[in-house]
Formats: sequence, C-alpha cells, structure tokens
Amino acid sequence: MSFSIITDSCANLTGAQIREYDIKVVSLTYTINGTEYLGYIEGEEFDYKEYYALLRSKEPIKTSLVSYERVETALKAELDKGNDVLYLSFSSALSGSCQVARNCIEDIKENYKDREIILIDTLQASMGQGLMVKYAVDKRNEGLSLKETAAWLEENKQNFVALFTVDDLFFLKRGGRLSGAVAVVGTILNIKPLLHVDNEGRLTSTGTIRGRQKSIDALIEKMGQTGIDLKNQDIFMVHGDCIEEAEAAAQKIKDLYGVKSVTINYVDQVISSHSGPGTLAIFFMGTER
Repeated sequence: MSFSIITDSCANLTGAQIREYDIKVVSLTYTINGTEYLGYIEGEEFDYKEYYALLRSKEPIKTSLVSYERVETALKAELDKGNDVLYLSFSSALSGSCQVARNCIEDIKENYKDREIILIDTLQASMGQGLMVKYAVDKRNEGLSLKETAAWLEENKQNFVALFTVDDLFFLKRGGRLSGAVAVVGTILNIKPLLHVDNEGRLTSTGTIRGRQKSIDALIEKMGQTGIDLKNQDIFMVHGDCIEEAEAAAQKIKDLYGVKSVTINYVDQVISSHSGPGTLAIFFMGTER
C-alpha cells in the first residue's frame, strides 16, 4: 500500500466498504440526555432502528466535531508505520471537523518531517464524501501516488454530485435551515424540498415539489440529466430509515440508466439529527454539482 487513507464517520460508508477499502475512520460524536456517543466504532454494528425511533420522538440530540485527539491518534498510528496519509474530511461549510483535522496535521508535521500528509476538504457530506473516498481508493489501487491521487480529487471535486430530499421539515427547521412558518405551511401542503450540496460544500435548496414520491422521482430525473456514463458508475445512496423507498429508487435507477451497482446505507447519527427520518439521497459523478 503506497499510502494510508483516513476519513471521518460522516462519510457514511458501510462496515463492509471500510474493510474492503482498507481505510481508517475517525468518529464524530453525538449527545443524548447528557451522554456522549461515538458515531462509529470499528467492528461494531449500530442499531439504527432504535436511533431513528428516538429521532421520530423529536428527542433533542446534540452533535460535536471530530476531536483533535482522535484525529491525532489516527494519524500517528499510520505515520508510525512509515505510511504517508491522505485525509478526506466532511465539508468545511457544514462542520468545523475539517479545520480540526487541518490544525492537527499542521501540528503533527513537525514530528514527521519525512512523511507526507495531505488533507482534502471534500466539500461533501454523507456518502458524497464516501464516494470521494471510494475514488481515492480506486486511484491508489491503480498505482497513483499520494500527490497524484490528491490532485485528481481536487481536479474532479465539483463532479461529485449529492441530490437529496427530506420527509419531515421539522429537522431542517430545528437546525435553522428553514423558518418555522415555511415548515408549517410546507407540512400542511405536503411540500418536499429538493436539495443538493453546492460548489462551496453548503446544503442548498434547488426547489420544492408536492408529494413524497414526486420528490424522489425528481432526484432520479436530475441524475439522468447530469450523470456521466451512469451505467459504468458505482452509485451510492443513503436513507433515513426508509429502506423500502431507497430500494425502490435504486431499482428504478438500475432500470432507467443501467447502472452496475447501487450501494445503500443509513444516514449516520450525526447527519440524521439535522436531516431527520425519511431523508433519501443519491450520490454519483456528474457534469456539475
């Protein structure tokens, strides 16, 4: 292995992917009733059903950045083996975790002057970040160097597309991304937002549509308009405890565009506390975000 790859738990990769890619994951945290939990623990499977039941009860959940200490521990573990490191972080426009990693890397470089550490601000969230990790692994497997892989990611960063919708506007309202009045009216009229992660890595609305199924279909239609050679892509998808809808959407994507695979996972605890149950997102390579 020419270099190590580290990302954080907001990449929402499955346990199988993490093992297959041979990467390390640094966890963000969330707090319920004063108790702090890790969003990812290596080798452990999380009970998302129980967690989403808690979300549906509107239980207050606080989320925290990745800690300096966890980043430092992960970096040192790889550097001490003699490995260079590529670190892919959650969007700096959505979390301070990227800055924590940047600070740690700058500090730690003083003691590892013979090692190379490169930080990539993915400007993505959830499996959009995870998809960038997947491509980084692919480039590493193709024999690209750390610098070549990082350069490819930076050059193609704006082609990683994240399209999603949410079912319950309460969570966007609670997170300050939607006014209370708009949330109430939207709920009454069954209005669903169409969202994406923009060029600056921010969560941005691209419009609204009336009806849950229509919102999902709109994402799939947009995918067909902007996707690059979809039939040869590995498509990623996440859901907020709505697996039946996610599987139906995945099948529709396969039928329409002939894609070779769709990997589905839950939205993690940190991101879902802001997006809520019923979130559904699609990640792929496209002509533009």
